[in-house]
Amino acid sequence: MSEDVKTAINEMGKTFEEFKKVNDQRLEAIEKGESVADLDEKMSKIESKLDSLEEVNQKLSLAEQSSNEVKEQVEKLETVIKRPNSGFSTKQVDEYMGAFDKYCRKGIDSLDAMERKALTVSNDSTGGYLAPPEYVRELLKTVTEISPIRSIARVRSTGQRSIQIPKRTGQFAAQWVSESGTRSETSGYQVGLEELPAHEHYALVDISEQDLEDTVFDLEAEMQSEFSEQFAKAEGAAFVSGNGVGKPEGFMSNSNVGEVVSGSGTAITADSLISLVHNIKSEYGKNGVFVFNRSTLAAIRKLKDTAGQYVFQAGMSLQGGATNTILGYPYIEASDMPSVGAGAYPVAFGDFSRAYMIVDRVALAVLRDPFTQATTGNVRYIARRRVGGQVVQAEAINKLKIAAS
Repeated sequence: MSEDVKTAINEMGKTFEEFKKVNDQRLEAIEKGESVADLDEKMSKIESKLDSLEEVNQKLSLAEQSSNEVKEQVEKLETVIKRPNSGFSTKQVDEYMGAFDKYCRKGIDSLDAMERKALTVSNDSTGGYLAPPEYVRELLKTVTEISPIRSIARVRSTGQRSIQIPKRTGQFAAQWVSESGTRSETSGYQVGLEELPAHEHYALVDISEQDLEDTVFDLEAEMQSEFSEQFAKAEGAAFVSGNGVGKPEGFMSNSNVGEVVSGSGTAITADSLISLVHNIKSEYGKNGVFVFNRSTLAAIRKLKDTAGQYVFQAGMSLQGGATNTILGYPYIEASDMPSVGAGAYPVAFGDFSRAYMIVDRVALAVLRDPFTQATTGNVRYIARRRVGGQVVQAEAINKLKIAAS
């Protein structure tokens, strides 16, 4: 583990201890009817710091869930200053440069009126062209939040349009019998078939030939990156809330996934999280993971159990306890999860490696078509991908509903 990671973990622990102290003071002030404006402001600053440290925790959590799939991505930014030609004649350029040289050696008082005018940068024709703005070959892009469900689900590839998995749907029960008693058949064992189809999604972009020829960016590489990013975003949303019609089925959409109510019509409670953890079988709980979005995490940080202990614990140990936990279980942030609100399902918990399966049929494929749009001077790029996903073992996960009863 790198020193930077160790430092971030220790910083997270210290910051959360400060968070608990201030939150306790805030709760005490509320009980006494005192103003909490200053404490709220302090809490806000501490929460911002915790959020900034959360990125390291998420990387560690995802690495623990799927160490072979988590890859560090480093984006290299290159800044190139291009100084275009001014378009002036050689004589004009010599005059401007001569005046500039004179200014540098003897100061502005040495210049006559015409020379001073020649060096006016605010006017392009009188010197502005000699001081062009800096052009940076860096494309500013907003952050695209991508769901990390792949890191906790079971993922497999196929060369067919779908995969079929036999599934046990019924069990027999063992019976007690006396030494000489009659032994009848113990019936009830049944099997079914779970099928996961590979659904297709696509993107289509036209770029003019002149733009491809003249731009300072490698637009083909940029489109490749954009396709990858947007497809990952689309499939992440489907893995959470897809309806299964022409797209993957989301684990939050499956009607067989059990639920626990929060006991409050507007908020998450500590008791409801405890109930959520214990509402699934112990075997599934061994690999249990909480899934929620960032705003929900902010609410959970403030919760205490009946013993007055915070359900959120910052990772302090470097031996098996480096990541933050909730009730002793790791968590991941999924931006596609609902936020806390009446009737919403903001939290899911369970063994997602058993509950949810993702099937990859065709990796990202990009077709460059210079022919169909040739008469309009465009090149068409068509990207496609085939992927499926659905709940295969609903009892392995549960979700939390914000409701009073």
